[in-house]
Amino acid sequence: MSFRIIVMAKQVPDTRNVGKDAMKADGTVNRAILPAIYNPEDLNALEFALKIKDHLPDAEIILLTMGPSRAAEIIREALYRGADKGILLTDRRFAGSDTLATSYALAMAIKKLQPFDLVIAGRQAIDGDTAQVGPQTAEKLGLPQITYAENLESVTLDEITIRRRLERGVETVKCPLPVLITVNSSAQECRPRKAKRVMQFKHARTVTELQEETRDYTELFDQRPYLTIEEWSVDDVEAMAEKLGLSGSPTKVKKIENVVFKAKETKIISDSDTDIDEMMRDLIDSHVLG
Repeated sequence: MSFRIIVMAKQVPDTRNVGKDAMKADGTVNRAILPAIYNPEDLNALEFALKIKDHLPDAEIILLTMGPSRAAEIIREALYRGADKGILLTDRRFAGSDTLATSYALAMAIKKLQPFDLVIAGRQAIDGDTAQVGPQTAEKLGLPQITYAENLESVTLDEITIRRRLERGVETVKCPLPVLITVNSSAQECRPRKAKRVMQFKHARTVTELQEETRDYTELFDQRPYLTIEEWSVDDVEAMAEKLGLSGSPTKVKKIENVVFKAKETKIISDSDTDIDEMMRDLIDSHVLG
């Protein structure tokens, strides 16, 4: 009996260096000028899926991402680390989607991948920090959800037990399958690439990428069909275009800026009660406390 895991991942702009040109006039991120990276918590999610596959060797891991053709790079990265296949949702009509439109598109793609047992995603993406896409996708699919997952306790073909990291402690949750899980950055880091898998999948490409290649890989792809990364459009997932892109996105970003905290002054205090009392009064008077 097969066990299917869908891992939702995102290629994000590296927001550690946000400049003045990071926003477009329409309120969307100017991704073309920022380096693209694998969203960090989505790597934690991939490791979570790989740990499940360690327990259930027959499990299949499908990496699902939405973005332009260059987003196929994170699918290859997932293949190098142990995923079985990848699907890229790419269409100009997806452009500018907020969390509501993105979760709708992902939910429609996941429905096409039925049957499945688990959907796993990172808690949030560093370009938005909303933590909304995972829960919204679960709601659209009618799935139970476990958020803030930190560790896999056990898994069978019927249920999963997970430890969650909450603000004031930890919680162990057992849930029947299927379920959608979002994974914290406090979960185990993703395992490194495997050299054999890099050699196996280094030529994996989408159809769009093949069209842009200067070398002819036709014969190679005929011999090794697993190298083909599927591309799905709005029509392929039978989504309504009005629910996607800017038209389907009520959220609008007005401004992005790079905030750098600088200490204006320093003050050294001793461990005496007098100094500590004075510091507390200063914090209360400046409304840092209270």
